[in-house]
Amino acid sequence: MKTVCNIAVAALLATAALMPLHAQEYYGDARPDAPELAARGKLAVGVRTLEIEHADQLDILRYSEAQPNPRYTRKLKLEIWYPAKLAAGQAEQTLYTDVLGAGANDPARPNTPFQFAGRAARDAAPLPAQQGYPLVIVSHGYPGSRLQMSYLTENLASKGYVVVAIDHAESTRADKAGFASTLLNRAQDDRFVIDTITAYSRAGSGHFLAGLADAGNTALLGYSMGGYGALNAAGAGVSAAAVSLAPGGKLASQQQGNPQYEAQRDPRIKAVVAFAPWGGGRGTVEVIDAAGLAGLRVPLLFIAGDQDDVAGYQNGVLRLYEGAVNAERYLLVYQNARHNVAPNPGPPAANAHPNDFMAYAEPAWDSRRINNINQHFVSAFLGVYLKGQSLQNYLDLAPLAVEGKWPGFLPRTAVGLAWQHRSPQ
Repeated sequence: MKTVCNIAVAALLATAALMPLHAQEYYGDARPDAPELAARGKLAVGVRTLEIEHADQLDILRYSEAQPNPRYTRKLKLEIWYPAKLAAGQAEQTLYTDVLGAGANDPARPNTPFQFAGRAARDAAPLPAQQGYPLVIVSHGYPGSRLQMSYLTENLASKGYVVVAIDHAESTRADKAGFASTLLNRAQDDRFVIDTITAYSRAGSGHFLAGLADAGNTALLGYSMGGYGALNAAGAGVSAAAVSLAPGGKLASQQQGNPQYEAQRDPRIKAVVAFAPWGGGRGTVEVIDAAGLAGLRVPLLFIAGDQDDVAGYQNGVLRLYEGAVNAERYLLVYQNARHNVAPNPGPPAANAHPNDFMAYAEPAWDSRRINNINQHFVSAFLGVYLKGQSLQNYLDLAPLAVEGKWPGFLPRTAVGLAWQHRSPQ
């Protein structure tokens, strides 16, 4: 065990008994059977927490006929991971604080704080980059949190990305509110964060990100409703039928074909990773229909379980993948998995309530195994499409592994996985 050198590390070690893994192990560490690109990169990782405000936004949850245009300031908390230059004696160790539950006012499932260890140095100095590091925006599920996928955010930062995860207001486990807010605001939050990081990254901004992030080379990475928001921000407008899902027809601002929506198409978005994205269907309503999916033109990586009973698979994720006919796209399928193919393993505190436990767990899969596979494929995909790295062989795969092997996988370890790839029509 490394020498305790500051209060943060002392707190980390004091809570080691509460950690879901061995005290020297962190979420995202490679198991012996991890595929090749799951390994952590060569760069040290720093992490900082920021709060930003998006003024004069439509407060959809206060909409009424008497007050059709209520306004408010959306406050967004960001966690930012980045390549770092560690000071003498500084260690890549931190504690993250999150909560369990399904909203602030659910007596059957109250918010329960918990902490877990991270492999990143809090407030470390950034490691300069000549051209800036590609930017990855991470968007959680409904409800979720910015810390929901730390195994992946830390891993990507160690490979030379600036990774910014958002706590979407009214959509976290701490403050979950009406679904209309999530429908309306996800894509708008993503765009605002790109704008904010763009400003912070300009030379002379005085911000620690100055010269660090290349926001003109951005990927959106989202899980569940975060996946919906990423697709919506990248060009998949919602259908006319879906507009009724938010009061007053206000979701028309995100509707395919609406000039207001089309004007928001952002050339800085170069790729999308969508974990179990919602939006394929809601009952008889196709939230994103064929016309909306045709608006996607950036490379896409979909990751899903074929037993997903939240976003759906056949009429959900698979339909989204097949319908994105103008995009280079890939689909990784965890056979017999349900919806939880993206988050960290559940913390010990989640064991106290079956719904909290099932918010993280996959009945047929080990979460750490899923985490490693996600690290591998996301690293390959972003390496190809954001960095131009020679990693295409990790994406040119047979639909099923021959004798359980794909490039980068040990023999017999790719079982239970399926793969699809389609080029633009």
